[in-house]
Amino acid sequence: MTNALETLITEHRAISRLSGLGLACAPEAPAPAAPPMLVIRGLGSHYGRIPALRDVNLVVGRRQLIALVGANGAGKTTLLRTISGVQKASSGRIEFDGQDITPLRADKRVRLGICHAPEGRRVFGPLSVEDNLHLGAYCRSDKAATAGDFERMYAMFPVLEQKARLPAGTLSGGQQQMLAIARALMGRPRLLLLDEPSMGLAPMLVEEIFSAVTELRKQEITILLVEQNAHAALAIADRAYVIETGEIVLSGSGKELLDNERVREAYLGI
Repeated sequence: MTNALETLITEHRAISRLSGLGLACAPEAPAPAAPPMLVIRGLGSHYGRIPALRDVNLVVGRRQLIALVGANGAGKTTLLRTISGVQKASSGRIEFDGQDITPLRADKRVRLGICHAPEGRRVFGPLSVEDNLHLGAYCRSDKAATAGDFERMYAMFPVLEQKARLPAGTLSGGQQQMLAIARALMGRPRLLLLDEPSMGLAPMLVEEIFSAVTELRKQEITILLVEQNAHAALAIADRAYVIETGEIVLSGSGKELLDNERVREAYLGI
């Protein structure tokens, strides 16, 4: 698994170097390619004595949308919680933008630019929609830019502006999911973790949520998406991983996994 991880990192760096080439002569000493946004090496995590993640290796390239699919209880949510610092890693290493963040607290990871829209929305029900968005920007001091981001969120999810003064707990499930995503975006994420954004939503709302995720991808935000709707996730992913019982068992481009017979049978119902 270590060799495979190093191959992935080398591929990402090669792509970064090629993307910077133009018609002008290359400099004599080109700057080294930037590391991937996120590199996970041999990651393990436990709930008590029960292992939830085992030797997980994963790479998230800059400005990519990476999908993580798997069955209930496979470890998808635990992996996102461990990346964001809510769940403790018991082994391995998490590197963000070339920095080892494994020992860092969750709040310090937020300040580095890792923002998490958790499973089940987890909005602050008694607080207004507007206050929930303010909480998403709690570590920012750029008031003018923050005000501009409110306008961006309201443009992306107009219903949030219409209900800005209402308690978040009065919103529908789909509206709360929009609020959870918008709240994470208020932190100006360099890496956005999205956990099951379509869970429990009607088909029309699922389409709306995925349209928003696709738009974020066009804005070149780096996204790690956990999603039980494997077909929808793989269809928009640059790269994807399949996790089973806490271990990564398959990886490839979104299209490759859509065409993979094992994935089609286990997760796509084909």
